Amino acid sequence: MQPTSGEAVWYLCSSLSKPFFAELLATFARETGAGRERSIVLVLDNAGWHGPKDLPIPDGIRLVFLPPYSPELQPAEHLWPLVDEPIVNRHLATLDELSTIVAERCRQLDAATLQPHTNFYWWPRPVQPS
Repeated sequence: MQPTSGEAVWYLCSSLSKPFFAELLATFARETGAGRERSIVLVLDNAGWHGPKDLPIPDGIRLVFLPPYSPELQPAEHLWPLVDEPIVNRHLATLDELSTIVAERCRQLDAATLQPHTNFYWWPRPVQPS
């Protein structure tokens, strides 16, 4: 989630591991154009598979780890109410049904919807080269 532009990249998966996360980082780097010309700071919590030990980090990606419980530092935390909206107060019979509904909701969220929830007045603005 890029707070000022609303640019978002979503990945939904049913399980995670360090090897899977390494592949996910590589895919993220390719899809976002990270590399020599574009650097991306990826803010992560301290989940075990996020740990940098033996984790290959693609060029153009810098991992920054949050302290425990810090939603004010992770703009994506403010998106959960938007993602949860279609499943509130509903009984879903299967995990597949839940995954389908959440995936569809993520596809519907665009920059105009995301930006008011993440573009905080105190967030640093991108510097445009002159």
